[in-house]
Amino acid sequence: MADSDEQIHEPTEQKLAKARKRGEIIYSPEVGSALSLVALTAMAAFMAGPIAGETARSLIGFIESPAQYSTDGAALTSLLGSVGLKVLAIFGMVAIAFALAGLASRYLQDKPTFTSERLTPKLDKLNPVEGFKRLFGKAAVSGFLKSLAKLALVGTVLVWTLWPRDAQLERIGYLDPAALLPYVQDRAVAMLMALAAAAGLLAVIDYVFTRQSYMKRLRMTPREMKEEHKDQAGDPQIKAKLFRIRAERSKRRMLQNMAKASVVITNPTHYAVALRYEPGETAAPICLAKGVDAVAQRIREAADEHNIPIVENPPLARALFAAADLDEPIPPEHYQAVAKVIGFVMRLARRRGKAAPPRRPQ
Repeated sequence: MADSDEQIHEPTEQKLAKARKRGEIIYSPEVGSALSLVALTAMAAFMAGPIAGETARSLIGFIESPAQYSTDGAALTSLLGSVGLKVLAIFGMVAIAFALAGLASRYLQDKPTFTSERLTPKLDKLNPVEGFKRLFGKAAVSGFLKSLAKLALVGTVLVWTLWPRDAQLERIGYLDPAALLPYVQDRAVAMLMALAAAAGLLAVIDYVFTRQSYMKRLRMTPREMKEEHKDQAGDPQIKAKLFRIRAERSKRRMLQNMAKASVVITNPTHYAVALRYEPGETAAPICLAKGVDAVAQRIREAADEHNIPIVENPPLARALFAAADLDEPIPPEHYQAVAKVIGFVMRLARRRGKAAPPRRPQ
């Protein structure tokens, strides 16, 4: 039999939600790096040419005929401002691309969540022993080995991308200036695409291991499963106590309403149902109270206290107990049977000289 402190159960949604509230999420930095490389590759492939062309058009006049340009402070400020705006726009687009990649890497890995618990200062961060463990523990060794693997992978990809064209790289200084920029862009895009593919593969592997480690760390013991089930379903003792309290309150409310009843229909001992019907006030007889055994006995005693007629009709008493709801009109299929009972009560009332009997329900 498994030890109650052994983590053998997968974490439930409730425990995962609590972990997210504490700021513990599934997050692999490699996913962010891969998406950033993809964004950079897209920028280099689709935007580098237009950006370089626009920048060249802005500077070509100054480079070809610098004597035509004024060298006073205002002119130079205007020229530098124009070039600076273009450079700022370039860096702005790159920053936006990286920001979108960072957001995507966060929300693609786990459900969106926000918590301030990570911002709360923790004294154990200042503990030198804990700091030593973080620097030389399993996590640190694993991170170091991961960095070595990344370095080896990046080096391999760069060599694989550039080595077949080493002869062209040697003659790059002899290329025509018009062909230099397209060649550099082509090689840079090829290199970035290879790096992005390698980073994507590394991100998938790291995410799988990170998720497995996260789920393993949050595994639950049988005791935790039992406590969580108790929290979800409620403590049986508390539920039983609340049920008793609600039942007792319901009985008190029923007995308090007995003073308004018009008739009590009994089994005669096991069932009792109290009905109220007043012409012009209730469209149909209303069930004020019902019960079996001890509750039925209390209903009969309350009827005696308030001089409410008690009529023995076992089939009707059982049917009303099963079908009628408290403080609600009785079902229409019982109107006829109840009308006979009320008619009997009315005849008794007339014999005793009481007020005119109520109208029979339709």
